[in-house]
Amino acid sequence: MTTAPAGVWLITPGHTPTRFTSAHTAGADVALVDLEDSVPPAAKPTARTTAHAFFTHPDTPAGCTLGIRINAPTTRESTHDLAALADYPVPPAIILIPKVEAPHDLDFVASALGAPDRRPLLYGLIETPQAVQNLSEIVRSEHLSGLLFGTADYARSIGATRAWEPMLYARSALVTHAAAAGIPVIDSPYFDLDDQDGLHAEAVRVRDLGFRGKSCVHPRQVATVARVFRPTPEQLAHARAIVAAAEDAAGGIVRIGHQMIGPPMVQDARDLLARTPTDETTEGATP
Repeated sequence: MTTAPAGVWLITPGHTPTRFTSAHTAGADVALVDLEDSVPPAAKPTARTTAHAFFTHPDTPAGCTLGIRINAPTTRESTHDLAALADYPVPPAIILIPKVEAPHDLDFVASALGAPDRRPLLYGLIETPQAVQNLSEIVRSEHLSGLLFGTADYARSIGATRAWEPMLYARSALVTHAAAAGIPVIDSPYFDLDDQDGLHAEAVRVRDLGFRGKSCVHPRQVATVARVFRPTPEQLAHARAIVAAAEDAAGGIVRIGHQMIGPPMVQDARDLLARTPTDETTEGATP
């Protein structure tokens, strides 16, 4: 099981430093400052300069991992982004790489980062048909720590809508390949900021499909996604009961309530407990 960050991700434009405080304190597991799609071309030089303050902000709570989304490796902007990162006083813990279509995209970023002591986790953003076709090669990259799905670009590139059915094949492919590689996969944002019910429903669906988290584009979405991806006290207690019963039965099949519990369910319970902080006590761990 991976230890790379999953859960609730929040993405904030790099050219709007007035939003950095809300990004840090919204309660996300991962907060990313963005240099790519949310930044207009004319503002990109300002964004990459301003973004260094995102990593030295005094209001960042413990448990929130900070990262950055650079521009696609095939663009000139990405070269400028990576050069700027070398001068950040505090390096990002995560770099999200958009438009990843092959292992060489990850190789390019990893080689440009230079010093091993400033080597962040690399996540690949999968958002094209070519990327989905090449997932078996991409997940074998030694540089890859996790995947994200980008529905907006993927839907546009195949001429589909972002509805559940058109995106199901790609989502299933990401989950399958990420699981085979032992890395987490994080779902795309939900873009209707006023539809909390729709956000919750989609978060439940992707969680049940196997995603380990979902990204957000506004702080008001964080609590809703957190309720889905962070376990309740009841779920944690049930997981502990499963593990204890399995240990008492020396690994044999046991019954808890009306359920027969076999090795796959026991491993699920162990995985849940392993990726949950020991002080998780409030329902859904909502901020």
